[in-house]
Parts: sequence; structure tokens; C-alpha cells
Amino acid sequence: MLTRERQAAIAERLAESGRVLAADLAGAFAVSEDTIRRDLREMAAAGLCERVYGGALARIPAPPAAPLAGRRNIDARRKDALAKAAAPLLDDGATIFIDTGSTNAALAGRLLADRRYTIVTHCPAVALAVPPHPHHRVSLIGGRYDAETGACLGAQAFVEVERLRPDILVLGACGLDAGTGVTAFDPEDAAIKRQLALASARILVLAAADKLGTTAPFAVAEAGALWHLVTETGGPALDALAAAGVAITLADGVRC
Repeated sequence: MLTRERQAAIAERLAESGRVLAADLAGAFAVSEDTIRRDLREMAAAGLCERVYGGALARIPAPPAAPLAGRRNIDARRKDALAKAAAPLLDDGATIFIDTGSTNAALAGRLLADRRYTIVTHCPAVALAVPPHPHHRVSLIGGRYDAETGACLGAQAFVEVERLRPDILVLGACGLDAGTGVTAFDPEDAAIKRQLALASARILVLAAADKLGTTAPFAVAEAGALWHLVTETGGPALDALAAAGVAITLADGVRC
């Protein structure tokens, strides 16, 4: 069997079961484990799988994202449920950077009126969603506005973000997986997210169930760096994140 044929067969097994073991593959294809490990390295470099000790896991692409303006009213009830569950996690008096995203904008609209917040964002939709209240101060980062992400990106935005040390980062995740962590589609967006993740005391992520166990092209933060995840449902991807040490709140109020 040619290398390409063997790797195609491995990809089929990954699609069927979600994981493969190098020892099992070596026996099935009558080759050495070193050969299989080389196959898995090449497949991982091509984005076809995720290498783990002893084998590999299937890499599920993150669901494609439409421009932010088009996402605001899609699944609005689900996003509001996530926002409602997340709002009590934001400490009174905290400086909070709210990243771009339609679910994060829903959280901005759910800020508790009896708490004081300093909100910083590079997403105009998030800034506009914060209820007009004397307890909430809002600062908007400047830069080149990007309609796809709904955020201000580029050199100016990055320089302004570098000065920040938020108490809490509400991080937008295009994909979220225990192995690959938080990932993003846009490289400039990912660079700002990475800087904020490094500078923030705690990281909170609100993620719909379809983002769990998926991966986008650009790395942002390891799963273990997350302080808290608010999501919708259980399952193997959620179990893996809990095993990585992430505290989890479900939208129905159940905490793990």
C-alpha cells in the first residue's frame, strides 16, 4: 500500500471512530509503528487530525462564521440563555474586556445593574449593547473596522490592547477543543485574542454546543488556560474540557 493510500485509509478510520491508535494501525497495515507515527505527523501538519500520545484524534472543523451583523439574530434565544447564565460570574468592580461575537454582545446586554463594571472592547456592537447605566463605564478600542469579525483590528488596535490588564477576558471562540484549545478563523483577530489571553487574570468563554470539539486554523489559548466555560450541553467534548480543569456552567444553570 502506498503512503497516500494508507493515509486515506487512516482518515476513513478517524471519520468513523474519532480516534486511532498507532499500534492498531501498524498491525492492520503490516507496517512499523514508526511508519504510522510518520503518517500521523504528516496528517496533523495538513490539518487532518490531532496528534495525541499513542495515536491521533479526528480534527473537526469549526462551523463557518458569517459576518457579525448577520449573526446577531440567529439563535437569539440560545445566545441569551448563555448570556444570562454567564452574567453572575462577572465580579462587581471588575475591569472586563468583552471580545467580539454575537453571544458576547448578548452578554453585554445582560450586565447586572446592581454591579459596577469597567467594560473595554474592540467590538462596536458590544459597546452599543451595554445598557446605559451610571455603574457601567465603556471604552472602545480603535483601529481598522473589520466587518467579518465585527471588531477593530490592525496595528492600532493591537497597540491599544497591549496596554490592558483586564480582570476578566470574555473571549470569543470560533472553535473550542480540549486538545487544540480556543482557535479563531482570522489571523489578526487571533493575535489580539492571544495578547488579551496572556494579559488577563481570568478567561471566560461562552460557546454554543456546535463549537465544542472543533478547531479553526489559528491558535489562541490552551484549554487549560480557561477559568470558566458557559455552554449548553454535555458530551465527550465537554467531558474532555472538564478533565482539562475548566469550570463549566450549563445554560440551564447546572454547574460541573
